[in-house]
Amino acid sequence: MQVRDATAADLDGILTIYNEVVANTTAIYAIAPVTREDRAQWVATRERAGYPVLVAVDGAQVIGFSSFGDWRGQWNGYRFTVEHSVHVRADCRGRGVGSALIQSLFPRALAMGKHVMIGGIDAANSASLRFHARLGFTKVAEFPEVGHKFGRWLDLVFMQRFLDERGASRLPSGGGS
Repeated sequence: MQVRDATAADLDGILTIYNEVVANTTAIYAIAPVTREDRAQWVATRERAGYPVLVAVDGAQVIGFSSFGDWRGQWNGYRFTVEHSVHVRADCRGRGVGSALIQSLFPRALAMGKHVMIGGIDAANSASLRFHARLGFTKVAEFPEVGHKFGRWLDLVFMQRFLDERGASRLPSGGGS
C-alpha cells in the first residue's frame, strides 16, 4: 500500500468508495449517491484552497482516500482548525489503511499552520470512535439526533486532536489575532 496525492486518474476510485459509504453506512449523513462531477468539484475545491486529497493505493487500485478542509470556514477565527474525512473501501477496512491516510494528513496540516483537527463521527460507530482515539483524538462533544438516515435519528460525536502543543504560545503561520 502507498499513500500519495490524488490525481485525476483516482477520481473513479474515490467516487466508488464515497458512494458505497453513502449507500451502506452512517459515516456520511447523505442519503443519495453523488456524481463523478460532484467528486471532481470537491477535489478541485480542496486543491484551490491548498488542502490535500490523498489516496491509498494497492497497485493501481484506490483503496481509500482522505482530506481535510475548513471547519466553520465562514468565520476566520477558526482558521487554525480543520475537519478531516477518511473513507476506506469496504473490503480493506481494518487493515491500517485509514490510519495511514489520517497520519499522512497530520504533517500536511501542521505545515499549513493548523493547530487542531476535528473529526465528526456517528455515535453508534464504535469502531471509528476507537480508531480515532488510537490516533490521539479525544471526544469533545456529542449532538443527539442531529442526523437522520435509514429511518432513524443519528447522534454525531466530535473528536479533536491537537496537531501541535495544546495552548502553544506562538501562533501558527498566517496568525494574527
